[in-house]
Amino acid sequence: MGESVVKHIHVAVGVILGPDGRILLAKRPDHLHMGGRWEFPGGKVEDDESIQQAMTRELKEELDIQVEAMKPLIEVRHDYGDKQVFLDTWFVTRFSGKERGVEGQELAWVSVSELSDFRFPDANQPIVEALLERLG
Repeated sequence: MGESVVKHIHVAVGVILGPDGRILLAKRPDHLHMGGRWEFPGGKVEDDESIQQAMTRELKEELDIQVEAMKPLIEVRHDYGDKQVFLDTWFVTRFSGKERGVEGQELAWVSVSELSDFRFPDANQPIVEALLERLG
């Protein structure tokens, strides 16, 4: 009997802080896993990349911004059953460029107190809690 292989995915997650203290969220396209929910932008870390390289690449691809400074926030491991994700979550404290949804995704700048009004993928809940604790 063959055992099913669980995928392990290392994800760079950016909590992008605006100058006014608000945080940038992106809405997941409906056809993706957890589609229609809001998320902190980012994406998969490739085998040959550092977390900084992955964050810079992903946020350029998704939002057309250039990461200039980042610092660690929280590491989250979550088991969705068919896959396990490791969310390597960092504050993006400085960036250049004007953010836009390159892939057509909706964006929103929200205050920390508004985070609880948004529906996130299950794995993002500890990030939201960490933000409320740190910045709330």
